[in-house]
Amino acid sequence: MKAYLDIETSFDGRITVVGMYRPSKNLTQLVLPSITSEAILGFLDGAESVVTYNGSRFDLPVIEKCCDLNLMDYFKSIDLMYDCWRHDLYGGLKKVEKILGIHRDLSDVDGWDAVRFWSRYETYGDEEALEVLLKYNKEDVLNLCIIEECLKTRENRS
Repeated sequence: MKAYLDIETSFDGRITVVGMYRPSKNLTQLVLPSITSEAILGFLDGAESVVTYNGSRFDLPVIEKCCDLNLMDYFKSIDLMYDCWRHDLYGGLKKVEKILGIHRDLSDVDGWDAVRFWSRYETYGDEEALEVLLKYNKEDVLNLCIIEECLKTRENRS
């Protein structure tokens, strides 16, 4: 069983949102201060692998640093970025989604915007900024499944 994971961070490197999806459990999003190693492991319990995009270089090391939790001690890591590279699909998540024709409601929002949305929420209590951040993270997480399916389709054509 797979779990799909994506994090958002603040300007100072704290994890602000952990989005996780498992088909058997749906989507959950942990928001600071509710981000703990216990909460992450609790949702992932029963999964065999964690699927990310650039997670081996970003998400997983940040989780290890901030939560003292090395997910690779518990789960197989599948980083779709490297699978995309094998299919000559280069760039960040949004660029690959665009190449593959994957829809995103928040197509004009990027990772820097996500950091700014958190800052607005944390500094001014801007609930609308938090809502947009959570929607952005949700699209990041759920689109991992779609990218994975697109790559399987490409492999089947080869």
